Amino acid sequence: MVAMKEVIPRTGPFFVSAFRLIPAGFLLIGFAASRGRPFPSGLNAWLSISLFALVNAACFQLTMKFIGSVLAMTFALVLASTSASDPDALQDLCVADTASGVKVNGFTCKDAAKVNASDFSSNILAKPGVAANTTFGSIVTGANVEKIPGLNTLGVSLSRIDYAPGGLNPPHTHPRATEIVFVFEGQLDVGFITTSNVLISKTIYKGEIFVFPKGLVHFQKNNANEPAAVISAFNSQLPGTQSIPLTLFAATPPVPDNVLTKAFQVGTKEIEKIKSRLASKK
Repeated sequence: MVAMKEVIPRTGPFFVSAFRLIPAGFLLIGFAASRGRPFPSGLNAWLSISLFALVNAACFQLTMKFIGSVLAMTFALVLASTSASDPDALQDLCVADTASGVKVNGFTCKDAAKVNASDFSSNILAKPGVAANTTFGSIVTGANVEKIPGLNTLGVSLSRIDYAPGGLNPPHTHPRATEIVFVFEGQLDVGFITTSNVLISKTIYKGEIFVFPKGLVHFQKNNANEPAAVISAFNSQLPGTQSIPLTLFAATPPVPDNVLTKAFQVGTKEIEKIKSRLASKK
C-alpha cells in the first residue's frame, strides 16, 4: 500500500489550502475563498504544475529540459503575481457599475454621464455598529467599492470596527491588502503572526495606530470593560476577509472532518461541536 502524505490547512498567506499527495501521482487539494466557499477539487496553478512536473518525471520519465522549462515558467508566473495589486485607473473616473452583468476582474465602468457626487460619498461609517449581540462581540462595517462605487480602480477603502467590552475580531486575513487601524475609542490588544509563526503584538490606545501586513493572520481583542472602536484603512478597493474560524468550520460545503481532525489533532466530536456553534454565525 502506498503511504499517504497529508499537509494541514494553512495560508500561503493568500489562501487557505489543504491537500493530500500520494507519491504515485494523484493529487487532491482544496482551498477556501474569502467568502468562505471551499473548492475541494480546485487547483492552485503554480503548486499543481510544479508537483505534477516532478511526479510525471518519475512516472513517465520526461526529460529534465522539459521539466526545467515548466518550472521556469511557473517561477516567472509566481514573480509576476507577487507584484500584482489593484488595477490602476486609465481614465479620471471609473465608477463601478454594480448592476452590470459583465464579469471582469473588478467592476465595469458606469456611464460617465450618470456619475454624480453620491458615487463618491457615504455616511456608512458615521453610526456605531451594534457589537454586543454578535458571536465574537465585534462588528465590521465596510466602506469599500461595493458600498462606494467611486472607489473602483482607486485602490483604497475603509472599515469601521466596533467592539463590545471583551469583544474579539477573531484571527483573520485580508488576502488583497495591507491594513492600518486608528483607535478613536477605547483600547485594544492587537497582533499578527508571521509566516515563521512569530507573534507581533501590543496594546494600542485611543489616538494610536497599528499596521497589519498584507495576507498575514491578525486579530484585535478588547480586554477593557468599555466599548472600543477603530477605523481601518486598506490599500485595496475590496481587500477581502477570511475569518479563520468561519473559513474552516462554517464553509459551504463544509471542509471535511478528516482534514480538520488531523489539522487540530482532536476528535470528530470536538470538530462537530465547533461547527454547530458557528454554523448559524456566518
